Amino acid sequence: MTTAENPAIASDTRTITLRVNGREVTRAVSTRTTLSDFLRDDLDLVSVHLGCEHGVCGCCTVLLDGESVRSCLMLAVQARGHEVETVESLSADQNNLHPIQQSFAEEQGLQCGFCTPAMVLRCKELLGERRERTDEEVRREISGILCRCTGYQNIVNAVQNAGRKLAGEA
Repeated sequence: MTTAENPAIASDTRTITLRVNGREVTRAVSTRTTLSDFLRDDLDLVSVHLGCEHGVCGCCTVLLDGESVRSCLMLAVQARGHEVETVESLSADQNNLHPIQQSFAEEQGLQCGFCTPAMVLRCKELLGERRERTDEEVRREISGILCRCTGYQNIVNAVQNAGRKLAGEA
């Protein structure tokens, strides 16, 4: 059947309700819209970066119910009823940064900034598990997000620093 014979094929939409960065959002979306496009285009959350759009680079990583997902590989309709967090959920106030954001700045854990939102969210997920990790374990845990600038050591330092801050040690 072609789209001329059945226009619903070309314009199949669903109304979804989900929580994004703590607020409820209801929108009509095409069933073919990726979560990344929905977040960027419909909600103007441009921290969700699109690198490869094949799920390889990890720069589109967001948290879905607290766990990392590649938003370029997920459809927006699949997020219905779930909680999605982007880096905007942490702090937009440059004078009152979240400890993770502060640690990335202090440790020079960012350069071009393209992978930074995904790295920060992955860090939030890791630190939410409330267990210490060696530098090697941190490297393994963040390895799914490609960074072409930092060589990863400063990011590892930032994750460890943030862990100390959140534990009240720094």
